[in-house]
Amino acid sequence: MPDNSATRPVNIQDLDIRSTPRDQMELAELDTFEYEYPGRKIWIDFEIPEFTAICPFSDFPDFAVIRLSYVPNKRCIELKSLKMYINSFRNVKIFHEHVMNVILEDFVAACDPLRVRIEGDFHVRGNIKTVVRARYSKDDGRS
Repeated sequence: MPDNSATRPVNIQDLDIRSTPRDQMELAELDTFEYEYPGRKIWIDFEIPEFTAICPFSDFPDFAVIRLSYVPNKRCIELKSLKMYINSFRNVKIFHEHVMNVILEDFVAACDPLRVRIEGDFHVRGNIKTVVRARYSKDDGRS
């Protein structure tokens, strides 16, 4: 029986993996406007079918459909700024798992929603399809 106590080596393919550091991503700012019906809980759904970022392993583009739903608190996301923000990932080297967390963190910081659900439905690459989901609830602060 193999010894499971030892962890596998990191990057056994010996690839040059360089994600873009967070402070160098140069992402566009998310803008907001006042939600005139605070207390009225509505869901707002966005589908963003042309998301692109760069794979840190291959330097090839990764494509995805991003689905974002949220319940506003006191602020709503302005759509043009959301478009500019999402499009600014085109030159960012980032893993699928990390991009969903970055978007979630930035979205929550920008508009302080009551709830957010985000899904990255990444196109097939090398016979593997990836779907990454993240969520946030102001009630408990957990994702």
